[in-house]
Amino acid sequence: MADHALLCAAVRDAGALALGYFQTDLKHWDKGKDDPVSEADHAVNDLLHARLQGTRPDYGWLSEETEDDPTRLTCDHVWVIDPIDGTRAFIKGKPHFTICAALVQKGAPVCAAVFNPATDEFFEATRGGGATLNGVPISPSTRDEIAGCRMAAFAPMFKHPAWPEPWPEMEMVDRNSVAYRLVLVANGYVDACLALNRKNDWDLAAADLIVREAGGRITTHDGATLVYNKPFTKHRSLLAAGPNLYNVLFDKVGQITLP
Repeated sequence: MADHALLCAAVRDAGALALGYFQTDLKHWDKGKDDPVSEADHAVNDLLHARLQGTRPDYGWLSEETEDDPTRLTCDHVWVIDPIDGTRAFIKGKPHFTICAALVQKGAPVCAAVFNPATDEFFEATRGGGATLNGVPISPSTRDEIAGCRMAAFAPMFKHPAWPEPWPEMEMVDRNSVAYRLVLVANGYVDACLALNRKNDWDLAAADLIVREAGGRITTHDGATLVYNKPFTKHRSLLAAGPNLYNVLFDKVGQITLP
């Protein structure tokens, strides 16, 4: 089975498994400060590891719910996994979570899937092959102005007094899953996504490819390419949008220095 077909089949089965726990009295706890995890996260992680790593034992593995193994840095191919992105929403019974899987080669994702089983939205992409939602090709918004746009982000960020100029009014879209926010950029449901706090490889890798293959742009807020499977797996910030709005947003945030 080809890598992408293997990945998609595993993610679909992982989504079905997650749904078995969704809106039930599942066990959950905090891994650290404000960092929840549930028994479903671990069950989905175990399924994906068995299906992906079990079939491709020479590939590396990087997952939010697996202790990091530095041998991944020596591998040509690495699975990058978030078993349930949006665990907080999942625990609360809100359908704003996704199962995320990407295959990364030389720092860049080459195939990916982001699945929201609660809404039956299956986003996928291969490098050079375009992006689809439930088998139908997708593309981002053509909007070219910030005012009135649909922005997937943390709303209070835009009211911070440090901004040199106030932001225009926007329609804010709240999704706990970062990957879900990004694939909603890819299919044009939202116009842009901005985050000025750190995100991990597993939050971004799968959705990154889907955004780019759909025709959108995704970088750090200051325009740097997102590179995966490095020793340090966090990225300082995130900016994604259709090409027109990306340029406008970059003009506004690209020169900001973050603490």
